[in-house]
Amino acid sequence: MVARGDDIRTVALVSLGCPKNLVDSERMLGLLAQHGLIIAADPRDADAIVINTCGFLQAAREESLEEIRKAIDLKTTGRCRRVIVAGCLTQRERLRLLEEVPGIDRLVGVFDRENIVRAVCGLPDEREAHGQYLGRYHQMSPAQYDDRARLRLTPRHYAYLRICDGCSRGCSFCTIPAIRGPLRSKPIEQIIAEADELAADGAVELNLIGQDTTSYGSDIGYAPGLAGLLRTLDRRLPAGVRWIRLMYAYPRGFTDEMIDAIASCGRVVKYIDLPLQHISDAMLARMNRRVTRRQIETLLEKLRRRVPGIVIRTTFICGAAGETEEDHQQLLRFVRDFRFDMMGVFVYSREPGTRMARMSGHLPDDVKKRRAEALMLAQREIAFDAARRMVGRTIQVLVDGRDTRDAARFTARSAGQAPEIDSVVLVRAQGLRPGQFIEARVIDAEGYDLVAEPALAHAGASGPRARRP
Repeated sequence: MVARGDDIRTVALVSLGCPKNLVDSERMLGLLAQHGLIIAADPRDADAIVINTCGFLQAAREESLEEIRKAIDLKTTGRCRRVIVAGCLTQRERLRLLEEVPGIDRLVGVFDRENIVRAVCGLPDEREAHGQYLGRYHQMSPAQYDDRARLRLTPRHYAYLRICDGCSRGCSFCTIPAIRGPLRSKPIEQIIAEADELAADGAVELNLIGQDTTSYGSDIGYAPGLAGLLRTLDRRLPAGVRWIRLMYAYPRGFTDEMIDAIASCGRVVKYIDLPLQHISDAMLARMNRRVTRRQIETLLEKLRRRVPGIVIRTTFICGAAGETEEDHQQLLRFVRDFRFDMMGVFVYSREPGTRMARMSGHLPDDVKKRRAEALMLAQREIAFDAARRMVGRTIQVLVDGRDTRDAARFTARSAGQAPEIDSVVLVRAQGLRPGQFIEARVIDAEGYDLVAEPALAHAGASGPRARRP
C-alpha cells in the first residue's frame, strides 16, 4: 500500500464532462479506494479534492475553472489540504492552468490516471515534473487502458463501457485528437472482461462509448470491427445484461454489416447515437467531416429501412466559421424533414489550436445563438408531437429511480432513451426499484417526456399495443 502522505485520509472527486471522463473518474476512485483512502461524497468533508475536468469547449473550461477555484477556497477556509486537477483541461492547458489558478498542488493528465494515488498523497514519481503527471498516449502500457476495478458513479443498473479512446478523424473544429490522441481500440477480450465485471456489479444496461465507436478495431487489425464486437457482446455477455446501446458513432464508414448487427442482435437496442454536426456540403467540407449530404441521407434511410423502429439521436454544431444563412436554412429544413427522435445542438466555440479557429467567416455570438434556438424550436415541436403520439401505447421501460420532483412517480426509460441525455418516462406507481424492467402504458405527455402507469393497471383496457424499441 502506498503511504498516505501529509496524513491524507479522505478524498472527494468532482467529475465534469462526458461519459468518457466519467469512466476515468470511476477508475481513479477505484484506485484511491484500493489504497485505503476514504471517499467523501462532499468536498467539504475531504482532506484532498480531485477535480476531473473537461476542456472540450470554452463553456466546459469555464465550469472546470469554477470548480477548481471552489476547491482552492476550501483549502483556504476548510479542512482540505490538497487540490489535484485531472482530465482534459489539464492535458490541454497545463502551463496556463498553473499560472491562472494558484493553489493547485498537482496536475494529472488523461494518460496518467494510474498516478492519482501518488498525486493525492503528495508522493514523487519518476515521471513527475514540476507538480505534473502529464504523459502522452504512446507512453501508456496496455494495462493502463483497463477500466476495471472502478468505483462507479452511475446507478448500479447501468454503466458506460468504453471500447476505444482518442480519435483519428481530424475534424477541423475539434480538440479531441490534441487532448486524447489518435484512436486506440481495446482488445475484444479486455472489453468482455470489463463487461463481465460491470454485469457482476449489477449493470443490466451497457452503453458503449468512445470518441469514434464506428472505427473500433481499425487500429489493432481487428477485421470484424464494430459489427463483430456487437455480435460478440450479444452472444457472450451474461444473461443479466438486457440492453447494449451504441453511442458516439461516426457516419463515415458506418457499414451495412454494422446496421445488420444492430438489426439482428437481440440485446443491442434499436438505437444509435450518430452525431452528424451539419448537413450542408459546404459546411461538412469546412468541418473536414469527409462525408457528404447524400452519403448521410443514404445512411439514415438504410438505418430506418433495415432496422424498423430504430431511434436515431444526433447532434449538430450551429454557427461554425463560414456558415451562411443558406447553410443554416438547409440544416433547419433537414431537421424538420427528417424528424430525428432525439437531437442536441452545440453553439460553435472557437477553440485555439484547431484549424477552424484560423479560418475566416466567424460569426457574432448573437447570430449563432439565434440559429441554435431556431433549430431547437423545430426539434421541440417534432419531439412534443412524437410524445403525444405515444399516448395509449404499452412499452417496456427500465426504472432509474424515484422522480425528484414528484414522490408519487418514478423515472424510467424505454430502450429508445439513453441515460442522462434523452427524455424519460415518468411512471406513476409505488414500490418500483431501480434496475427493474416493467411494461408501462403511456397515459400522457409532458413536453419531451412520457407519463405512464404500470400496464397491469390497465389490464383489459382497449387501445393500440406496440413496443417502442
